[in-house]
Amino acid sequence: MNNFLTSLGKRLSNLVRRITLLYHPQTLREKGWLWTSGLAAVTLLVVMYVLSVYWSLEPDAFDIQENTRQELAGAETVTGAHTTAALIHVMETLLDKPGGYLSNDVMPPGVLLDNIPNWEFGALVQSRDLARALRNDISRSQSQSTENKDLSVAEPQFNFSNDSWILPSTEGEYREGLKALRHYLAELSASNAQNTQFYARADNLRDWLSVVEKRLGSLSQRLSASVGQERINTDLAGDPNAAQSTQAPTQVEVHTPWLEIDDVFFEARGSTWALVHFLRAVELDFRDILVKKNALVSLRQIVRELEATQQPVMSPMVLNGGGFGLVTNYSLVMASYISRANAAVIDLRNLLSEG
Repeated sequence: MNNFLTSLGKRLSNLVRRITLLYHPQTLREKGWLWTSGLAAVTLLVVMYVLSVYWSLEPDAFDIQENTRQELAGAETVTGAHTTAALIHVMETLLDKPGGYLSNDVMPPGVLLDNIPNWEFGALVQSRDLARALRNDISRSQSQSTENKDLSVAEPQFNFSNDSWILPSTEGEYREGLKALRHYLAELSASNAQNTQFYARADNLRDWLSVVEKRLGSLSQRLSASVGQERINTDLAGDPNAAQSTQAPTQVEVHTPWLEIDDVFFEARGSTWALVHFLRAVELDFRDILVKKNALVSLRQIVRELEATQQPVMSPMVLNGGGFGLVTNYSLVMASYISRANAAVIDLRNLLSEG
């Protein structure tokens, strides 16, 4: 082993020495401007490739309780602190991960990447939904109560255009939302801020889960459409008295375009990554009501199904063969996990309503 490491060290040392010689001023003068320009172009391409690979790494999961302790910085952990801190960290991750926020990049290599920008959009949509639930439902005791002033700032800031490069930049607008969200979190544990609340009630959780259910259902359908299908039109649910704006055929062809398959796949990866953390935080903040409704196990099952969507992708590209073809179909595998999670969300909402 020592001989191998010694040999490897010598080879790397020789490689570094040769590269250094290539860029020596005397060498560049002797080779001429054409050779120098080619060397610079190759070096630039290598650097851009390395950055592209590094920036395309998906962020790791984070510990909910440790994250909450860091956000509170010694303040008391109160109801709602875990969920709010998780939302803060997910949004910060979008902005501060390797390469920063890439969806609005206009220069290479960021502008050439599409997997991580789609991942960012998936996580962003889940964050927007939770911020809206906090503002409209969870922070309000009833329909005629006033909304929290910090959440009324944070929620629209997170809904700013996700690809604005400048004047104003997307990052700047999202950081303003984070500032307001942090102020809300600080006031949650302040004894003199009684108007700032987080109501961990079954109806509030059920309302947010209804949005989660629709998001997961949409992702599942778009992923399944990677192979194309002829489906019965169920838009009117078979109701003979129902109506819609324009006529539609009884059978519809659903098919995700070939160039968009990997976009949907990575959007689903980002969406489920964020949702896993939000559900883990919800388990802590809504624990009493979940236990009372006998729904704790159902929530944990949803998390387990969604965790399966975060398994490493071993292929350099998203493979999408036929349903029973020779090549695996990553989109159908992802759709399977999301569909099971979606079914479990429906069961959980029923428990919260009737349990």
